Amino acid sequence: MTGERMEHAYGPSETGSVVLDLGGDTGALIIYTGRDLHGREIEISRTADAAAGAGDAPRTHSAVRERRVRDGTFHSAVYPDLPAGLYTVWWDDRTPAGAVTVSGGSVAEFVWPTRVPPGGS
Repeated sequence: MTGERMEHAYGPSETGSVVLDLGGDTGALIIYTGRDLHGREIEISRTADAAAGAGDAPRTHSAVRERRVRDGTFHSAVYPDLPAGLYTVWWDDRTPAGAVTVSGGSVAEFVWPTRVPPGGS
């Protein structure tokens, strides 16, 4: 996804409504955000793909949604079935917000920055 930032009006997801495909070389990623990002799509890309000389790595995105759990409510974007590897989390089309390692059989977590990263717009 490039260009204009996409936002959607998704309703909340309830406890147990997200299915994660974990095992072998497949993991998952949860990006925790504030309520202000509700509906925004956050892009990620596998860093190793770009490092291997493939140019820009393909990006995938997930929308930030309200998640209702037993202990309360939080906002996050969930990526349920990712190949293990190092991923770039994108602040915008050109600016990385950070990096996170996804390991097979587990859930990686990333906290969205509260400020624009250096070099960001």
